[in-house]
Amino acid sequence: MTSAEPSGAGRRAAVVGTGLIGGSIGLALRARGWHVTGRDDDRARAAAALERGAVDALGDDVDAEVTFVATPVGAVPAVARRLLTGAGVVTDVGSVKAPVVGAVDHERFVGGHPMAGSEQEGVAGADAALFSGAVWVLTPVAGTAAAAHSLVRSVVSSFGAEVVELPPERHDALVAVVSHVPHLTAATLMGLAAERAEEHGALLRLAAGGFRDMTRVAAGHPGIWPDICTDNRDAIVEVLARLEASLAQVRQQVAAGDRNGLLAGLERARLARLNLPGRVTVADDLAEVRVPVPDRPGVLAEITTLATELGVNIYDVEIAHSSEGEAGVVIVVVQAAMVERLHGGLVGRGYRPSARSLA
Repeated sequence: MTSAEPSGAGRRAAVVGTGLIGGSIGLALRARGWHVTGRDDDRARAAAALERGAVDALGDDVDAEVTFVATPVGAVPAVARRLLTGAGVVTDVGSVKAPVVGAVDHERFVGGHPMAGSEQEGVAGADAALFSGAVWVLTPVAGTAAAAHSLVRSVVSSFGAEVVELPPERHDALVAVVSHVPHLTAATLMGLAAERAEEHGALLRLAAGGFRDMTRVAAGHPGIWPDICTDNRDAIVEVLARLEASLAQVRQQVAAGDRNGLLAGLERARLARLNLPGRVTVADDLAEVRVPVPDRPGVLAEITTLATELGVNIYDVEIAHSSEGEAGVVIVVVQAAMVERLHGGLVGRGYRPSARSLA
């Protein structure tokens, strides 16, 4: 199986939690031919998912090849452990990974986090195309079975997502910067504006594009955030402290009339914003890197997380098992211009890769 497989015809999957993300996963799976079973503690929400067409049936499916746990972060470990008493692969969509992965600790569990969302709530806002072009983080660890890792990567790639692999702790530190603290900041700024609006009735009517863009995420469902802030507390507190220090510096510059200091900071921010990467498209000039590996848990995770740290995007991945012995080959497809960088990194880890152009 490779991550390029577009069809799930005849295959079975399940979704636990049928809100916006779970419903969107169900729609994306069904659009690719999968039979999807859904479960939700809220019976009305589950019924709405069935009516919306996000799932084919309600309940459990012991034959599900893969199950997506789309519950609040705090509920993921217990749900995942229950599901793993069966034979299928389990992944989740929570935005905090280290506590979840540590609590589940099973070779058929692959931590995941789609970096996608919507201002709409619930399955009514679900969209089969929600993940197209979005980043979907996977956090496999040393004990993760290569087959489970490969399966989850293949399925989410079929949604059109760009898969990025990171160690769980690294994910949590980074997402605190790009997701958690920005949400808290937007909510705080929106709260400040709402307070001022009580004094000045015209204030919110003056809110133009910049304010609306900056505070848009504050419209997201608040119910998930207490769990997130609890489970990723240390990383969030650290980033908030750095933000507070930066804002204090800006306050000093404004108070002192430091035009040059303000301009330098604004120019740095502008350049960084302009250099944000866009959505990834498949390059025309691709190459295949073949990596002989021992047949052991975690080897695929080691290669794919190394690629992420090196800034090498993997467009496809396949595992070829040897018919004899405990060895195999991991085959990754990357942009030809990145082959040398990946090759050097792999050699530095003790691998002996080879490469060929697919042009």
